[in-house]
Amino acid sequence: MMPADDSLLSLMRSVDTPTICNALELIAGRRLAEGFTRQPMVAANPKLPPIVGYARTAMIAASQPSHETPEALTQRRIAYYEYVAKEPGPAVVVIEDEDEEVGLGAFWGEVQVSIHRGLKVAGGITNGSIRDLGTMDQDFQLLAGSVMPSHAHVHLTSIDVTVTIFGMRVKPGDLVHGDRHGAVVVPPDAIEGLARAIDLVGRRERPVIEAAHRPDFNVEALKRAWTEMEKIVS
Repeated sequence: MMPADDSLLSLMRSVDTPTICNALELIAGRRLAEGFTRQPMVAANPKLPPIVGYARTAMIAASQPSHETPEALTQRRIAYYEYVAKEPGPAVVVIEDEDEEVGLGAFWGEVQVSIHRGLKVAGGITNGSIRDLGTMDQDFQLLAGSVMPSHAHVHLTSIDVTVTIFGMRVKPGDLVHGDRHGAVVVPPDAIEGLARAIDLVGRRERPVIEAAHRPDFNVEALKRAWTEMEKIVS
């Protein structure tokens, strides 16, 4: 996959996840019902800008202690940190909680946020839980399935694997965008046309939004604005 250039990554950070979803529909030429999270998510800080980057994936479990040796768990943990820190960046860590009782134990908390922030990770996405909302670094965004108080028996079970977060399938290296609305994967074949599509989304919406904010707005004005919007195709 050709990586997105810095200008595209910067543009992606300037728009919300619904805009990315709309842009992907323009590229596809149809409405889409896949590629994004399909359940509500909790944002650690809803006011933070979107997180954008290449997926570093892992799976965790927390409901029961691991049957592996401490040495094996330590080796996997170090391998995981080496993995999330590698190029290309920026990285977004995407972790699937594989427990039957998803979110019982939180992987993400003050310590893990500090480590990942120090490793220049852009943010994290998980179907599991997060904690330490008041004490973690406030400029590091997390999107999660829930907020819980304990880490229970949380441990990494695998890294660099395909994961699924609320219906969103993520492969290692996928380009991911996420904010308080949820997250979406940008398919490799959509990267080249994404900047143009984001621009087109904004220009198409502008006539209707601007008309709707005028004091004389009515149904006739809406019809005119809608017609103007539909003429904007490139």
